[in-house]
Amino acid sequence: QVQLVESGGGLVQPGGSLRLSCASSGFTLDYYAIHWFRQAPGKEREGVVCITKSHSSTYYTDSLKGRFTISRDDAKSTVYLQMNGLNPEDTAVYYCAADARLGCYGDSLYDYWGQGTQVTVSS
Repeated sequence: QVQLVESGGGLVQPGGSLRLSCASSGFTLDYYAIHWFRQAPGKEREGVVCITKSHSSTYYTDSLKGRFTISRDDAKSTVYLQMNGLNPEDTAVYYCAADARLGCYGDSLYDYWGQGTQVTVSS
């Protein structure tokens, strides 16, 4: 079965860190650009960051630069989102998506989507 699976979400206190993972099943991520999105309760989905197969990253939300870092390990067919300095406004379901095009396109016309992982930042 071809799918993306996110993991690593959970409950964290303000100022804490989490590392999310996006792993593929049934295909390898090597030739895909991988995007992270998030959707908070009652809000529209928001693009976070994207990484191409050449490891170039594009942040869709500039305010997250310096706190969130995307990386990929193609040997493990996994993309990571390291999140530091978390605050309650970061509470959301985080999704990853795979795009077979070479660049980072913010049009949501992607090949595969994961089911999401919940991140809750609360004291």
